[in-house]
Amino acid sequence: MKTALITGITGQDGSYMAELLLSKGYRVVGMVRRTSLEKFERIEHVRERIDLVQGDLTDQSSLDEAVKNSMPDEVYNFAAQSFVPTSWNQPALTGDVTGLAVSRMLEALRKYRADARFYQASSSEMFGKVMETPQRESTPFYPRSPYGVAKVYGHYITVNYRESYGMYACSGILFNHESPRRGIEFVTRKVTDAVARIRAGKLDRLKMGNLDAQRDWGFAGDYMEAIWLMMQGAEPRDYVIATGHTHTVKDLVDRAFTAAGLDWQKYVETDPKMIRPAEVDLLRGDPSKAKAELGWTPKVQFPELVEMMVRADLERHGVTA
Repeated sequence: MKTALITGITGQDGSYMAELLLSKGYRVVGMVRRTSLEKFERIEHVRERIDLVQGDLTDQSSLDEAVKNSMPDEVYNFAAQSFVPTSWNQPALTGDVTGLAVSRMLEALRKYRADARFYQASSSEMFGKVMETPQRESTPFYPRSPYGVAKVYGHYITVNYRESYGMYACSGILFNHESPRRGIEFVTRKVTDAVARIRAGKLDRLKMGNLDAQRDWGFAGDYMEAIWLMMQGAEPRDYVIATGHTHTVKDLVDRAFTAAGLDWQKYVETDPKMIRPAEVDLLRGDPSKAKAELGWTPKVQFPELVEMMVRADLERHGVTA
């Protein structure tokens, strides 16, 4: 039986990966940070089947202990400060947790489990002010936020440990991937939750930022399958994981409100305060390498994804679709 250590197991990606690995017969160990309030709702349905260890990405000794105690065959590093707007308010913290922490985890593996396979969650935000469209593995990075900059560090330190120490260390450059488990602060869940609250009579208006920004949105569950395939390869390689299709934030808003039988133009207003200091206008990934080498293609399309999220939020707010 293989053992997998997942950082960020209580988040969207960590919870879907835990489900996937459990279905494949893995022993799953989740690393969690000690907090006064436990937030295990995303993994509550599988918690009895998971071993939890305490650890903090800013503390090297705790990462060392997590690795020594679990002795993983595979490590999936999802934990990060991953909300782009927050990275502008907390740039140093984001650099530490999202960037430097990757080298701490790699160091723990190098010292205590050098033969383990390591996955780093890279991000399409590394492309930022894009140099070409669509973005592929060879596209130069031009990050436009402290979060994007920190992810570039994490990406390249993973490359360096792979090339310097011969470790199986790879990165997935994931484009936006969403689900009913997405954090409420992210634009997709912000929209679908607002739609449900409006339908429930709990909200009158939804304030939005740049409605013309374009993103490549896919389903998080599909993307976890791509990551697992990356970790089973004969040699470690980095891949862009995306759908290859873009939609504007306005498309997202329109489809979400329509799914609930509402006209978005009656409820949505633009707030200039919500526009980023350095906006990223267009992100579209080229997943052709993942398709050719991993045999991976996304199953859930954008319309299904938005409707799935709206249905889940309507249910949470006690509204019949």
